[in-house]
Amino acid sequence: MSGERLDFKSMCARFDVTPRTLRHYEYIELLSPVREGRARYYGPREVARMTLILRGRRFGFSLEEIRQWLELYDADPEGKLQRDAWLELADRQLAELAARRVELDEIIAELKALREATAAAGR
Repeated sequence: MSGERLDFKSMCARFDVTPRTLRHYEYIELLSPVREGRARYYGPREVARMTLILRGRRFGFSLEEIRQWLELYDADPEGKLQRDAWLELADRQLAELAARRVELDEIIAELKALREATAAAGR
């Protein structure tokens, strides 16, 4: 992948995102493709960043959190700041996901009970 360059359409296809999404990520400075005229090209750095962006979104991080985290790489090439920030973000997100799981379990139990009561009343 060292010399790989993807054009705009190929980048959208590779990551299964819409052109609007890709343009938005550029607008908020998550990605910085090389521009040649009107064409945009994405190198290995942008492909890696896009992988991290989509993984971060899947884990529930905001785009702003992801942007700030990615900026730390440029500020600290050794990665200590980025690693520490990642651990803090991950701990916070894990706590939030656990809380949501508890809430979902309660909602599921309530819905099942209501469904059973409704089914029993109709017999």
